Amino acid sequence: MAGGQAASLVLQDGTSFQGRVFGAPVSFSGEVVFQTGMVGYPEALTDPSYCGQVLVLTYPLVGNYGVADTTQLDQYGLIKWMESNRVWAGGLVVGEVCDQPSHWASIKTLNEWLLAEGVPGIQGIDTRSLTKKIREHGSMLGKIVVEGGEDPPLTDPNTLNLVNTVSIKEPRVYNPEGDVRIMAVDCGLKYNQLRCLVKRKARVTVVPWDHPLDPTQYDGLFLSNGPGDPQMCSTTVEHLRLVMASSTTKPIFGICLGHQLLSVAAGCSTYKMKYGNRGHNQPCMHEGSRRCFITSQNHGYAVDAASIPHDWAPLFINKNDNSNEGIVHRTLPFFSVQFHPETPAGPEDLESLFDIFLDQARQSSRGITRENWDLPSVITNHLTYKPFADVPQADIGRLPNKVLILGSGGLSIGQAGEFDYSGSQAIKAMKEEGVESVLMNPKHSNSSNKQRPCR
Repeated sequence: MAGGQAASLVLQDGTSFQGRVFGAPVSFSGEVVFQTGMVGYPEALTDPSYCGQVLVLTYPLVGNYGVADTTQLDQYGLIKWMESNRVWAGGLVVGEVCDQPSHWASIKTLNEWLLAEGVPGIQGIDTRSLTKKIREHGSMLGKIVVEGGEDPPLTDPNTLNLVNTVSIKEPRVYNPEGDVRIMAVDCGLKYNQLRCLVKRKARVTVVPWDHPLDPTQYDGLFLSNGPGDPQMCSTTVEHLRLVMASSTTKPIFGICLGHQLLSVAAGCSTYKMKYGNRGHNQPCMHEGSRRCFITSQNHGYAVDAASIPHDWAPLFINKNDNSNEGIVHRTLPFFSVQFHPETPAGPEDLESLFDIFLDQARQSSRGITRENWDLPSVITNHLTYKPFADVPQADIGRLPNKVLILGSGGLSIGQAGEFDYSGSQAIKAMKEEGVESVLMNPKHSNSSNKQRPCR
């Protein structure tokens, strides 16, 4: 891809970043957002939640493992390596794009893929400076302008019903032999959410975002992620209100935009965040167990925690900005999370939330009814840390009381001596379990500091 036409990233305040185009040499206008994940560009680019946006990847080198076969299907009939059947991001901004990727599954470069998809990328941008500007100013509109090409006007995608653009047009069934019926409302559904349902033996009917919802047609209702402002999906919200008020109670589980839609239907309000949370490293604490989990996220809107009605409870909270990350009904089987528990290219520590949802749906399919489902307690019990839970009781007394931890050694960043974060955290974890530990931490040598013995 050597060379490349000159191109600019122009922000709404007039700031211009100069670079070179890769992918399709076309201009694009939308909302400029940044994502902090170190990996996962194929999944991010094919995530429908990025529709209408110019995606900035903060990791300095992008494309180093290439792009896998975008036609290869998995056992469920879904494209194996992607989150949808096309690139949804309108443009990509990176510091440096790799022209010679190395990965066993790679069949094309990122440049070749974006060119075939008709999506522009721009490299040579100081993404650190750009991200700092967005963090300080807040979300900004912007455009990629290729030299000698069209100079489009700034466009705010949040004024459009993006969900109608990305949603399926006709219902489709996956795993028809499944033992529990799940209706999935497609507001921008990611393939791995489907995988998490069908690999757990569910029969999934994916329906358009505005499809009527009849509780007699499913055992559980799933609300997917999607792009844009949740207030643009008033039809979905009205359908949810009818379902939640129905005398027939069926479990509901929402993710990301699905969380916001369920919350609005419950009576909550939403707001646009300053710059959103997008990446694979967002810490979220579960309110019941007080455990903190690292999560993957992609959203620019959030639910106002102060607006949660009394018959609902907050489920998770973001420990970076204290924004709401989930709600749960106190007596009915309705819950949702803002983060992505299913995400590949990010942590999957909370994928078991699908197990909770499907367990509730299977109870529904068997005609089990209750006056109080007490889902908050069910989730808390599921997520509460139980040390040695998988170890037979007879073996607990024979567990070792002392362990050897092999540390990572010194770090060269800023010549920071022998600081070893992973080793120190391992010691802390062992101490909390009452296990004595010995850390063997090799110190790296350099020209001015010879190797010292481990200690």
